[in-house]
Amino acid sequence: MSQRIKLIWDFKGPNASQTAAHHIIHLEEFSRSEKLENTLCGLENVHDMHHIAYLVVEKKHMDDLRERLKPNRGQLYQEK
Repeated sequence: MSQRIKLIWDFKGPNASQTAAHHIIHLEEFSRSEKLENTLCGLENVHDMHHIAYLVVEKKHMDDLRERLKPNRGQLYQEK
């Protein structure tokens, strides 16, 4: 499998959990509509007031998706 990148959106504040969870719905819809393969959407709890939503994509899509989706940051995705 090719290298994959984790695009990350940070949500902070008292509603961070709900906002991040809602954002994942849109990321999943986007992945389906764009017919992206080998994607993974998820939610991580950094702490009570900081949650992240993420989308893992193949590295070849990184530049295009970074421009279109405007994530806060990204990192190399390591399979667990």
